[in-house]
Amino acid sequence: MRLCGRGIRCVRGGREVFSALDFEASSGATLAVTGPNGSGKTSLLRLVAGLLTLAGGTIDLEGGGAELSLPEQAHYLGHRDALKPALSVQENLEFWRDFLGGETFDPAQSLAAVGLDHAARLPAAYLSAGQRRRLSIARLLAVRRPVWLLDEPTNALDAAGQGLFAGLMNDHLARGGLIVAATHAPLGLPARELRIGGAS
Repeated sequence: MRLCGRGIRCVRGGREVFSALDFEASSGATLAVTGPNGSGKTSLLRLVAGLLTLAGGTIDLEGGGAELSLPEQAHYLGHRDALKPALSVQENLEFWRDFLGGETFDPAQSLAAVGLDHAARLPAAYLSAGQRRRLSIARLLAVRRPVWLLDEPTNALDAAGQGLFAGLMNDHLARGGLIVAATHAPLGLPARELRIGGAS
């Protein structure tokens, strides 16, 4: 499987963020998107996820599910954790599992994998920032998708959480998945770098 971008142009609010951008990421590999604040790292991930419209160029997934679009085969983990505070930790995960569909796994096992099984019945409003991030990561596990698009994925995670997430990312890659991550911090695994220029 290979994710390819060719001649990508991004325009937001009437301003060109970047243009003529090419990238490639293959199964079992990580592409780290780096650059100063405002250079378009998040915009690139949102373009790949289908959340923004391309102003030019193409983005294709070769070797994925032929009957599925790229967004249907990708998880987008933004810097904000998409949680409903009034729902419990497990109810939040069950919501995302049902909403996303596809190949699903037991929410309890996904919570255990990120160290949140003890908080399954706790309302998400009571979680710390690091625990909210762990719950968002559990969504990647509850529904299997081959492409992970991660925006500053280690934000709010302590050293133990970063190590745990590095292990989960390595497992995903070992199963033939691929990762594109916008990051300022090391991910804890080998990655090829795509640097985007722009204003800081």
